[in-house]
Order: sequence, then C-alpha cells, then structure tokens
Amino acid sequence: MKFGAVPVGAAEGAILAHSLRLPSGVLKKGRVLSADDIAVIAQAGHAAIIVAQMGPSDVEENTAAALLAQAIAPDLEAAHLRIADPFTGRVNLYARRAGVTVLDVEAVHALNRVNPLITLATPRAYTRVAAGALVGTVKIISYGVPADDLKAACDAAAGALRIQPAVLPDATLILTDLPGAVDSAKGEASVAGRLDALGVHLTETLRVPHAPKAVSEAVERAKGALVLILTASATSDPADVAPMGLTLAGGTLIHFGMPVDPGNLLFLGDHNTRPVIGLPGCARSPALNGADWVMERVLCGIPVTSGDIAAMGVGGLLKEIKTRPQPREG
Repeated sequence: MKFGAVPVGAAEGAILAHSLRLPSGVLKKGRVLSADDIAVIAQAGHAAIIVAQMGPSDVEENTAAALLAQAIAPDLEAAHLRIADPFTGRVNLYARRAGVTVLDVEAVHALNRVNPLITLATPRAYTRVAAGALVGTVKIISYGVPADDLKAACDAAAGALRIQPAVLPDATLILTDLPGAVDSAKGEASVAGRLDALGVHLTETLRVPHAPKAVSEAVERAKGALVLILTASATSDPADVAPMGLTLAGGTLIHFGMPVDPGNLLFLGDHNTRPVIGLPGCARSPALNGADWVMERVLCGIPVTSGDIAAMGVGGLLKEIKTRPQPREG
C-alpha cells in the first residue's frame, strides 16, 4: 500500500486519508474517491491530497479485520463468542455467556508480531466476564495490509480466544461461628454474588462451630458440587481448623496460601473428587481478591495446581480492601 500526497487528478479509486472540508460538505476519511469526488475536490482548489492507494496484493482494512476475527474464533458456538460487523478496520468480539477468558497467549503474541499494523487486544487470561462483555478487539491500523501478512496472522491466531462458562452447577458454603466474631451474613452475601456472576447457585449455607470435627461433618454432608469454607477466624496454618476439618473428612489438602494480596490465606483441597476451597477473610468483601482467581477457574472446570497458584504472584498485588482487620501497611 502506498500512502502520501498525490495530485488530485491521480487520486480516483484511492482512499482519502484525512477528512476534507469542502464548500459542498465534508468528505470523511476512509472514503474511496470517485470521479465525482475528484471533480468536487479540484473545483475547491486543491491541487494534491493525502491518500492511501491499495496494491494488487493488499487487503482492505475491514475485510482484513473480519477475516482475522473469523480465524481467532472459527467456531463461534463452541467459543461462546459473537463477532460484530467491521468498522474502520476494527472488529469486536463479545462473550455470549458469562465465564472466564481462555487464551492461547503465545498465539496472540505471534499474531501481533507478524505486522505491527495487524493487532488483537484481549483481557488477561482467565478474566471473569459477563455475557455481552467485550473480550477482544481486532484492529487493522492502516487502510490495508499485505495479503501474505494477513494470512500469517490468521494462521498464528487460529482458535486463540474462547469463553469457558461455569461447569459446576452449585456450591455449598460452610461458615464457622465463634463468640464475638464478625457477622457471617456479609460473607454469605459476597460469596453468593460471586457465584451468581457465573450463573452458579449457592445451594446451601451450613453454619457450624469453629472446630475441626464440626467442619469435617459439614464437608461430608455438603450437597454442592463445590465446597467453600469461610471461617470465623483467619486460617493461619495447614493444621488450623478448616484444613484439619477437610483432612478429618477424608479429603486432601492440595495447596495452602497464595502469593496474592488480599487473598494470602486461601487453601485448595479435594474431597471425593469434589473441589474444596478455604476462603480468606477478605472474601467477605465483594472486592477482587486472590480467591476469585482460584474459585472462578474451579467453577469453570479449569484445573488449578499448586504451580498455577504459585505463578499468580506477578500481578497479585491487588487493591487494598479498606475493611480488612489487618491492612498490609499497618
């Protein structure tokens, strides 16, 4: 593609690079100039104008953007995505269902390395999104790009983005009680809101004394596909009340603690192949914390390992929750 100033008489069929105000009105940028346009421009006294001229191997911006979007999500039904119509070299991708974004990060990097004029922007991997949320935008920065570069970008980006909806239908919340402890109603409401955002039902809330045996019995009788435990006092050690209750019930403690703040005091476990998450105290607030990152993936059927949790430290310094009993700055 050639870009620059050309004599008005040589601009027919070219793309107007900048909007042009004329006595008869405004010709907007991006317009393919016709013979009538050229006559009007010349009559207004312009000798040259800035245009983009497509070469025989170039693909126009809207066509290029649409082709790249289709390559990113070749099966819209399976990816739970909707592709909008192209405009000014841009195509937006929207989530059709609530869920988390699943990305082939290396594919997105590879696409964006092909040609700096061919781009895709997305949220971070495993970002929770609502139905209808914008989850990707393809932008062809110039008025056209070489067909070979577009093909290379499409090949690199194949299937790079999808939405993973929740696969677990419901959850049980276990709350422990201690004399003088904080009111558990706020925590229950916050947890229910988090589940509801992914279309998951809080099927029951079990309130039990703050003791390992009571927690153990609650884990065993819980009905939900996911078990969440929020204790009246912070869980400070793998041998504390909630992890011990999980172990007594025959469950397995997979990981204790995480390098995300707020959210350090989370634990992840398993009971008869059913996931169990010990929530940190900050889960009583609706503000983002580390537990969200683990719970959202688990609800959506995405495996979470100790290595995954350990890798959450970069980017894991989250906004402080003002109501925390022990703020990180004292």
